[in-house]
Amino acid sequence: MTSPLDTPLVQLVDDDQAVRDALALLIGTIGLRVRSWADPLAFLREVDREAIGAIVLDVRMPGLGGLQVLEQLVASGTDQPVVLLTGHGTVEMCRRAFKGGAAEFLEKPVDDDLLLETLQQAVRQHVRSRERSQADRAARERHAQLSPREHEVLALVVEGLTNKEIGKALGLSPRTVEAHRAHLFDKLEVASLAQLVRQYAALAAGGGTA
Repeated sequence: MTSPLDTPLVQLVDDDQAVRDALALLIGTIGLRVRSWADPLAFLREVDREAIGAIVLDVRMPGLGGLQVLEQLVASGTDQPVVLLTGHGTVEMCRRAFKGGAAEFLEKPVDDDLLLETLQQAVRQHVRSRERSQADRAARERHAQLSPREHEVLALVVEGLTNKEIGKALGLSPRTVEAHRAHLFDKLEVASLAQLVRQYAALAAGGGTA
């Protein structure tokens, strides 16, 4: 059974209580959880950075505006997509929002269907992003388990060398190279050469991600 905490969370920040209440009610109609704040500083202290979902920020708020909150979220590494809302949008403000990392910029009064579609798309984007991050992390962990020799063989495999060429480069027999390749497939949990190259080329070359 799915726990309520597994349901994507929309974190909403707007200093207007009527707007917060209306948006929370609307967003809840599509099965998303909503947590809201009137104070952007309180939000920055309490934001759930681990949750799957999206963040909705009003641009114009006392003390700290939505663009400044966005800047702090990005600087802190928060990865949830951010949707900005404003009743006084300008081209420059829109430009700043997207340059600052916003997923979307909508003007109030926002169309209900447009907002819901935007949030659903943002949540799907975040789910895919987290899945990729988890897959990359798992790939790095598997890569770290290889022996020094297996690292050498992997680097040459992804360069496209044959077993014979790899053996010549490393002073190994083709049979030994074949054994190392088999170990690579088992340890890295890949089913084909194409999958191995796609997932591990960057790591084999000394990059930070697969």
